[in-house]
Amino acid sequence: MMNLSRTLRRFRDNERGSVALECVLVIPMLFWAYLSMYSFFHAYRTHSLNIKTAYAIGDAISRETNPVDTAYLNGMHQMAAYMSWTQPTNFAIRVTSVKYDADADKYLRDWSRVKGWVPALDDSAVEQLRNHLPVMPDGERVVVVETFEKYDPPFDMGLSDHEIHNFVFTRPRYAPRVCFDECEGV
Repeated sequence: MMNLSRTLRRFRDNERGSVALECVLVIPMLFWAYLSMYSFFHAYRTHSLNIKTAYAIGDAISRETNPVDTAYLNGMHQMAAYMSWTQPTNFAIRVTSVKYDADADKYLRDWSRVKGWVPALDDSAVEQLRNHLPVMPDGERVVVVETFEKYDPPFDMGLSDHEIHNFVFTRPRYAPRVCFDECEGV
C-alpha cells in the first residue's frame, strides 16, 4: 500500500510533460465544445428567425383591406421560407381568421388556410386554442398565424430533430376583418 501511495504522490507532483500529449487530450474536448456551442446557437437562431417570420406574416396580412387569396398565401409561404433561411418543403404556415361570439362564449373560425404539411383548423380546433387566444369583445376578429419548421441540427450534439411551432395573433388594422377570396356579410 505504501508503494502505491508513494507512486501516486510522485505522479501528482511530477511537472514534466509533453505538449503533444496535452494537445492530444485537450483538442478533442475543445472541438466538441465548439461544435456544441455552434449547434445550440444555431437552434436558438432558428427559433428566433421563425418567431420574427410569424410576426412579419401576421403584420402583413393584418394590413390587407382586400381579400387575400391562394396566390397571396403562396407568396407569403415563399417569403417565410426565405426569411427563415430554410427550404419551402421544410416550412409550413397556417393562417386562420378567428371571431369571438360573446353570446355563445366561443371562438369561431371564419376561414383557415395552410401552405405545407399541417392541416387547416376547424371550429373545434379553434375552440381548443381558447387558452392561447386573447380576450376579445363580441364580434372582434384576429388573424392567427402559425409557422412550422422541421428543424434538423447541423451536428449531433444532444439536440434532436424536432418541429418548431410559433403561434401569433394580430388584430386587423385597416378593416374590420381579413377575408379570403371574397367578403360575405361584413
